[in-house]
Amino acid sequence: MKRLVPTLRAGSIGLAAALAACGSQPPPAPPPPEVDVVSIQPQPIANVVELPGRVQAVRTAEVRARVDGIVERRLYEEGSDVRAGAALFRIDPRPLAATYNAARAALARAEATATNAQQVVARYTPLVSQQAVSKQEYDAAVATSRQSQADVAQARAQVDSARLNLDYASVTASISGRVGRAEVTEGALVSASQATLMTRIEQLDPIYVNFSQSNSELMDLRRDIASGRIRIPALDRVQVSLVLEDGSVYGLVGHLNFLDMSVDETTGSVSLRAEFPNPQRTLLPGQFVRARIQVGVSPQGVAVPQRAVMVTPQGSSVMVVGKGNVAEVRPVKLGGLQGGKWVILEGLKAGERVITDGLIKAKAGQPVSIGKPGAASGAKPGSPGAAPR
Repeated sequence: MKRLVPTLRAGSIGLAAALAACGSQPPPAPPPPEVDVVSIQPQPIANVVELPGRVQAVRTAEVRARVDGIVERRLYEEGSDVRAGAALFRIDPRPLAATYNAARAALARAEATATNAQQVVARYTPLVSQQAVSKQEYDAAVATSRQSQADVAQARAQVDSARLNLDYASVTASISGRVGRAEVTEGALVSASQATLMTRIEQLDPIYVNFSQSNSELMDLRRDIASGRIRIPALDRVQVSLVLEDGSVYGLVGHLNFLDMSVDETTGSVSLRAEFPNPQRTLLPGQFVRARIQVGVSPQGVAVPQRAVMVTPQGSSVMVVGKGNVAEVRPVKLGGLQGGKWVILEGLKAGERVITDGLIKAKAGQPVSIGKPGAASGAKPGSPGAAPR
């Protein structure tokens, strides 16, 4: 038994030495992480610019009092659609009617005086040649006749003015559209000199959307057009879609119809305007919207899936697979977001491979294993969904 103990101790020491020798060898290197990539293939892609805007009525008419008087009745329903010429208010016509009748009486008196003066001239005409009436008396009669004719013209003008004021007692709509709430009530005194506001009428179909773009961005766009990087149609053919405040997209497409030729000195921006059909009165004046303007097509556009782009406070980047299947980080300049893809303005070239899946496992400067290759191409021109360029 005594001889067996040293033998076991020696065996234990040899086993421990063998295990220690095996543990000192480094473990085998793990295989490269598998990633999915897309190959960049430039294709025509819509150049979409998104700008904030406000809805504006095509025409707005302020209905104001044109005569002095007391409002007798409101003749329309607030918030309803009216046609041009429809009666909206009635002002007490009795004082205006009295003025009109007095003007007609003055006209009759002036016409009678003019008739008498013409008869005097007719009687004096043959007597002048016979020297039965002096030349001075004849000239005075002619002057009186002319003055009486002028009085008739003045009285007739006063009749016309009085008749016009009497017509203004019925306040009518100057344009067709939707009439707002009444600003005056029955019994209120309205004044022509103060142009008392009575209500407003707005035309809502079609309707305008006003927005502005910075002059620097507009200059970049013009350079892209001049260089052929972007192909743009005529101004009235530039399509515009709207995103409403709740995030929904307005169902009808509009077109640009105005581009200001001057730059606002305070904001450094240029004003633009688009016109939209609005048959259901979905768009209302003053409403905030976001306008997506399809400013032509980029023939060699590049877009990659949204998940392939890493956006940080320092900028945007993607991870590409270079020579030897080594991953590397590539800074890019983003355009709009179209159909789940980011438009890439700068940073990628045709044929490069961009990692779409497996970004967490891939590390810059380390090799990767390519799984499912795909193709990154441009979206179809006019595809829905876009963010600012």
